[in-house]
Amino acid sequence: MGPRSHVRLVVLHVLVMSLLLSLGGRLWYLQVMNGAHYKKVAADNRIRDIVVPAVRGQIVDDVGRPLVRNRTALVVSVDRTALVRQRDGGKAVLQRLATLLGTPYDQLALKTRLCGPGIKRPCWPGSPYQPIPIDDRVDPRKALQIMERQEDFPGVTAQLEPVRDYPRTDGATAAQALGYLQPITQEELNSRKGLKVTGFSGVDLIGRDGLEATYDSDLRGVPGDRRVLVDNRGRVTGIASEQPPVGGGTLVTSIDAKVQGIVEKALAQAMQDARHRGDPADSAASVVMDVRTGRIIALASFPTYDPSVWTGGISQDEYDALLSKQHGEPLISRATDGQFAPGSTFKISSLPAAVKDGYSLHGIYPCPSSYMVGARAFSNFEGESGGDIDLHRALVMSCDTIFYKFAYEEWLRDGGVHPVKNPKDPMEKMARAYGFGKRTGIDLPGEASGRIPDRAWKLAYWNDTKKTDCKRAKTGYPEIAKTDPARAAYLKAISSENCVDGYVFRAGDAANFSVGQGDVLVTPLQLARAYAALANGGTLWSPRVGKAVIAPDGSVKRRIDPVKTGRLPVPSNVLTYIRKALTDVPKEGTAAAPFAGFPFDRLAVAGKTGTAEVYGKKDTSWFASFAPANKPRYVVVAMVTQASTGATTAAPAVRQIWEGMYGLTGQPPALPDGNVPDRLPTLAPDGTVNAPPGFAVTAKNDQPAPAKDNQPTPAKGDQPAPVKDEQPTPGPGRHPATAKVERPATEHRRRPR
Repeated sequence: MGPRSHVRLVVLHVLVMSLLLSLGGRLWYLQVMNGAHYKKVAADNRIRDIVVPAVRGQIVDDVGRPLVRNRTALVVSVDRTALVRQRDGGKAVLQRLATLLGTPYDQLALKTRLCGPGIKRPCWPGSPYQPIPIDDRVDPRKALQIMERQEDFPGVTAQLEPVRDYPRTDGATAAQALGYLQPITQEELNSRKGLKVTGFSGVDLIGRDGLEATYDSDLRGVPGDRRVLVDNRGRVTGIASEQPPVGGGTLVTSIDAKVQGIVEKALAQAMQDARHRGDPADSAASVVMDVRTGRIIALASFPTYDPSVWTGGISQDEYDALLSKQHGEPLISRATDGQFAPGSTFKISSLPAAVKDGYSLHGIYPCPSSYMVGARAFSNFEGESGGDIDLHRALVMSCDTIFYKFAYEEWLRDGGVHPVKNPKDPMEKMARAYGFGKRTGIDLPGEASGRIPDRAWKLAYWNDTKKTDCKRAKTGYPEIAKTDPARAAYLKAISSENCVDGYVFRAGDAANFSVGQGDVLVTPLQLARAYAALANGGTLWSPRVGKAVIAPDGSVKRRIDPVKTGRLPVPSNVLTYIRKALTDVPKEGTAAAPFAGFPFDRLAVAGKTGTAEVYGKKDTSWFASFAPANKPRYVVVAMVTQASTGATTAAPAVRQIWEGMYGLTGQPPALPDGNVPDRLPTLAPDGTVNAPPGFAVTAKNDQPAPAKDNQPTPAKGDQPAPVKDEQPTPGPGRHPATAKVERPATEHRRRPR
């Protein structure tokens, strides 16, 4: 062997030894240094973690009648991730599944798409890693074929899941108050720490509106964990450990299903009667509140919809119908989110403001047919004259001109168009003290704040709109001039005026404000709370719909109490004076006709009509009431848009509600002895609900909600006209032809004179 070969052999030996040492070191590192870690990894390869879903809690009324519950359904779901991994993207599997279910392939394909910009429903709005439900009403035989032939349906599951059910107990829907569920989105999964995805799409849902959204964490429950052993083929061979899920709590509400059903029926009847008279009657709302506690007994809004439309996915047509102006935007609650001019129901705020400003509570005041506000005449409704009367009579007959006088004189004392440094603004300040112009704080999302159009608001609104007004002052309204030249000229004049000095709080603004017209906006809930404060002696409540959450074991997890938010700055003698005056309104005042023959000896009802004039539309009808008048317990407020006067439409609806609540027409009363339960229902170990003593859970019309095929359209014939979106701000004492819709259900105009 030559020297060169010897060197090569030594190098080879060194290289081999180095490789052996490296391999040995690596083996020692893996088996000795990290042996415990890799042992655990090997064990984990044969263990799978499964999140066990928790059943969502139900929502019941104050007695325990179900408003929202769960039903067990066979749900077919598709794992989109498993499909896209297949060679053809899962097309063959979906075609076989479509044939089995008797559903068009195109429909299944649309349901498995992910929602995004430009993609119409049906599509999947949840996480792409969740199974997508495509059918929740599957024939058991077909579901069994899917489970037995997994080789033909990879990525497809059929299993029993809880599905939300809406029984319509005693005819109560309360769709807007209850809310709905939608799949959890990927963004929510990323942002909400600790939120577990179960893999069972039927329970991976989150509340999007109403009580479902407000109390989502209470209703959701806590998913469990199960660790199962699997073999090399992924088959389960045993259970390593298990932590059972904790079901969601039962939400007890203050809503009474019987009263809710009566209210919804009364509103529907009022709208139908108005249409028979030729009025559009395109929306309505009603609130029933306990004046002692601020709890909501009923909350209704029309147009409404079938909440079961959300179960199992929603089509684009159904979704569009819920938001469509053509269908009246039934997803919106007019009771909490609708903003409307209140008309004369607002006088319970204006009267004490005038008294506080120095006008005598027991004085005599002229009630002419019209009153000059500056250079313009502001008239009573239909030009009625009442002579010299006191304030009691002014409320009973709803004299406007007395309130115009108060407002105009107060405006002058504050400096008129050139206000003093610190104007008193007595009516505006009293309205805010009554809770108008701000949210009540009810435990429902999306509440509107209403509007108190004082000097500050006028200035802010002018700054926001002057650019548009100045543009319209030059260009006019050519799109309207083609069909209505007079209206176009009128709108152009208003725009010209507002362009220059739309920020000025004028005499006409003050006069309109005093009778709940002009730019004043309230929600039916705000008005109900104000009347509750009047009835209970001055306490303002932040209303509550939720009453308590009961844990699955029957214990009370937590109570939900209304909150006192303040007191009216009104002396008790003034409140008593107003209450006595309102007691005469249904007997001999503006509501005497709709309450003719009412048994006041059995139930004394006090109330106030309101007729809010809307330029270009029919009047908004209001009636706000409380009873028993001598010892108030409940407030009932009803509102119907484009439905004539308060006495014509809203008052008859309120009468029907009182009759149903107290059983005044021979039918059993919805409220035994006029009372709501002061105790909570109890939850039995088997999940059934037991009513408080003296009440019954059983109810009529406790039928499952209609099948998914039903459309979320309003009731038959309930098709309101669209609402215009553009408004030039009115000038002094004027009225706009259209209203700026700050929220979809807003209606507000100045009084046309």
